[in-house]
Amino acid sequence: MLRRLYDWTMSLASRKSAEVWLAVIAFVESSIFLVPADVLFLPMALAKPERSYRYALIATVASVLGGIAGWTLGYYAYETVARPILEFYGKLDAFEQMKAYVTYETILLLLVTSGLAHLPPIKVVTILSGVIHVNLGLFIVSAIVARGARFLFLGWLLRRYGEPIRHFIEKRLGQIVGIGAAAVIVLYLAYRYLAH
Repeated sequence: MLRRLYDWTMSLASRKSAEVWLAVIAFVESSIFLVPADVLFLPMALAKPERSYRYALIATVASVLGGIAGWTLGYYAYETVARPILEFYGKLDAFEQMKAYVTYETILLLLVTSGLAHLPPIKVVTILSGVIHVNLGLFIVSAIVARGARFLFLGWLLRRYGEPIRHFIEKRLGQIVGIGAAAVIVLYLAYRYLAH
């Protein structure tokens, strides 16, 4: 099923309505969809590098709006809507464990790491933010910074280096961003330890 979703998402990049589809995929990725918007964003930006920043802006805005939808699901409809979605993707147990241990500060850290590197998946964090009642304004600012940084960085790489960078992005960018996210977590933990 995941492979079919991936292939279908990739096929959207060549359509005239690709920008609309990018917005739709970025929106639903942040609340309920499994395939990341990068799958559509990369071929679109490679095909038209001069539009890569435009695509980054579309993906960022739609992703933030989708994050607000995920937050709303967690805040108002966890039991009736969000829980079945998490169960469907096999993420419910991980979600419940996170919910039991997460604090307001760690949820902000998770918003940044999930927005930048999908660690953990963004939909899990947006729903969790609603469940633990993270301030919506703070949530939106965090989402704009994290998702905007990711898409604008990808847009810059694709505009500057084009096709040669694609293989690197598909194979290594997740690892590099993951290492960066891990460094943010370590710095946060060090700060917490030194502050006490």
